[in-house]
Amino acid sequence: MKRPIKKVAVIGSGIMGSGIACHFANIGVEVLLLDIIPRELSEAEKLKGLTLENKTVRNRLVNNSLKASLKSKPSPIYNQKFASRISTGNLEDDLHKIKDVDWIIEVVIERLDIKKSVFEKIEKYRKPGTLITSNTSGIPISYMNEGRSEDFQQHFAVTHFFNPPRYLKLFEVVPGPNCKQDVTDFLMMYGEKFLGKTSVLAKDTPAFIGNRVGIFGIMSLFHQVKELGLTVEEVDKLTGPVIGRPKSATFRTVDVVGLDTLVHVANGIYENCPNDEAHELFKLPTFINTMMENKWLGSKTKQGFYKKVVEGGKKSILSLDLDTLEYRPNKRAKFATLELTKTIDKVIDRFKVLVKGKDKAGEFYRKNFAAMFGYVQNRIPEISDELYRLDDAMKAGFGWEHGPFQIWDAIGVEKGIELMQAENIPVATWVTEMVASGNKSFYTICDGANYYYDIPSKEQVKIPGQDSFIILDNIREAKTIWSNSGASIQHLGDGVLNVEFQSKMNTLGGEVLQAINKGIDLAETEYNAVILGNQAANFTVGANLAMVFMMAIEQEYDELNFSVKYFQDTVMRLRYSSCPTLITPHGYTFGGGCELSMHADKVIAAAETYIGLVEFGVGIIPGGAGSKEMALRASEGVLKDDVKLNKLRDYFINVAMAKVATSAYEGYDLGFLKEHKDLVVVNKNRQIATAKRHAIQMLEDGYTQPVPKKVQVYGQQALGMFLVGTDSLEKGHYASEHDKKIANKLGYVMAGGDLSETTMVSEQYLLDLEREAFMSLMTERKTLERIEHMLKTGKPLRN
Repeated sequence: MKRPIKKVAVIGSGIMGSGIACHFANIGVEVLLLDIIPRELSEAEKLKGLTLENKTVRNRLVNNSLKASLKSKPSPIYNQKFASRISTGNLEDDLHKIKDVDWIIEVVIERLDIKKSVFEKIEKYRKPGTLITSNTSGIPISYMNEGRSEDFQQHFAVTHFFNPPRYLKLFEVVPGPNCKQDVTDFLMMYGEKFLGKTSVLAKDTPAFIGNRVGIFGIMSLFHQVKELGLTVEEVDKLTGPVIGRPKSATFRTVDVVGLDTLVHVANGIYENCPNDEAHELFKLPTFINTMMENKWLGSKTKQGFYKKVVEGGKKSILSLDLDTLEYRPNKRAKFATLELTKTIDKVIDRFKVLVKGKDKAGEFYRKNFAAMFGYVQNRIPEISDELYRLDDAMKAGFGWEHGPFQIWDAIGVEKGIELMQAENIPVATWVTEMVASGNKSFYTICDGANYYYDIPSKEQVKIPGQDSFIILDNIREAKTIWSNSGASIQHLGDGVLNVEFQSKMNTLGGEVLQAINKGIDLAETEYNAVILGNQAANFTVGANLAMVFMMAIEQEYDELNFSVKYFQDTVMRLRYSSCPTLITPHGYTFGGGCELSMHADKVIAAAETYIGLVEFGVGIIPGGAGSKEMALRASEGVLKDDVKLNKLRDYFINVAMAKVATSAYEGYDLGFLKEHKDLVVVNKNRQIATAKRHAIQMLEDGYTQPVPKKVQVYGQQALGMFLVGTDSLEKGHYASEHDKKIANKLGYVMAGGDLSETTMVSEQYLLDLEREAFMSLMTERKTLERIEHMLKTGKPLRN
């Protein structure tokens, strides 16, 4: 059944409701956001002489909630302009409007009586066939379904978003007892394809999958921390990036989410899962009860496991001592076992080392992983029939790089069983049967696809939904046709190549540039098209700054000039090769990554692409064709000179302020991406497959090599505009003397030099100016100080 979603109603405008409304607006859907009316006037409303019947008053709650959400950081919306897709109203005056929507999402308070009351009102206006879902995190669907019509029940399910809805990828779909299969299938598909989520089919069990396993992990840790005598800082060190978890690790995450939220879910599991073998673990430890009594709930109450203080004008962070329950200065955590993993880049390869540790860290990991393996093995088939859904939920909802069964595989299934036996944790029958049958892993890869161990059939079964993805981890070994130490090239089929960056943080050094050129060489001779694509956390942080710094310090200026020229030439090859070139930026796409993106024939950007020319932060101008390109983009189109000059000024400011787009859609506004040419996809997993499809289409449409462009530059007219601006910024103390020097160099390049009149110049002319300006700044002591500071601290220096 075809089911277009043009308009959605969101009932409840709290943090989650407003966030969900914003994310539907992100993907181009019209949203009606409704909430209750206030019961009394605010002081401001009284002063204005308003009454409770005034429309402004009646919509105050919904409008204030949405306004607060749109102002929050990080932003829930890709571009503030998209907020116009959301209209607001209240449940008394505007509920009748839901008759025109395709999907109603209930996001009211977690109380069954209130939800049932809302559903009763919704049924008065909802047209038959309209999707109706709840964002509940645990109320049984059968209770919410009670008393509703047959059509309501056939179209009713839980669609559980995780907070914040824009950023966390988990989308749990829990069909109601009478929900039609085609409705469930549609919701699963829509979450993946349109909302950019990882859709996970869950059963109607307390806390579903993500929170059931995730809260177990945290509660288990709460009990272990006292047993092993670990500090808050030590636990966060052990449960953060070293094992592929977010930087906020455990206790900082609880502070951000709110201890009360965690306790609410834990209590719900404790009360509603009496037969859970880990039932007592969900009972709150004494120190958590004390924190709740003291209202030490985390960020929302300014103190939790950590507390920010200001003494003598200096900010510092204190940590909670779990024995004394008093705050003390932060202590640096260090473990010998972690030192052993410093040379292991891939997180998945660290687990075997971690569980062998001889110190407290090793003991912690053995106990922690044994408890987690013991728990997840018993949740099948209770919360899911398929083990891969548990891994998907933990990765998408809690930011884990690897799910529990993937970690178990990495350690070794039999080794995991040993860890459990050492802790007297019984091994599930299905696990022992799996090992006895000769299956030594939960997952396998075959022909580029992931397979999982299916318990009923006792066989490896292909995970569904992979056909629209190209997963580089699965094909790298079989499809790589060329590689060096910093990159590799895979043949994706149909003559389309992919150049994958594999340097640290995907920095763009000589090896990566060599691979890009090799990819283009191959595509121009033996193959058909080339994509620059990787599936790391971030696309690239830009050029290898450490290498540039060393060349400048050692005054190897000829070599540095050659390196900059090589980068420029590589970037220009992307534009003027005889084969289609595509690029798939996502996450951090800084400096050189932005320059590469601006020169490819087509960009297939993930919506969460943070793209920008950030070179000003280290005291230089974009030297890899970025400064040239911004001047070119300002001059394009049939526009009057004054309009082009304004555009040039705006682009100059964007570069001089090192602006970074907070989404691909902002990248359009800043000039880094082009509308009607570059494409945005919401689901990052689809990028490379989408790029391949577009490459093939470009070839079928008769791709021809582009003709070199001419650039209209304004010389002294534009240069004067820039110099006046930088001079006033310095005089107003908004810019330092060195800031002004860098900006003037950029202005000189973007103006096309000191030309007396408007002139058409070649791109190479501007590239030469750009490289000359870049090289001159690399001889400046203050620039080198800025680069050194960035390399040491990761933060910009103003000098």
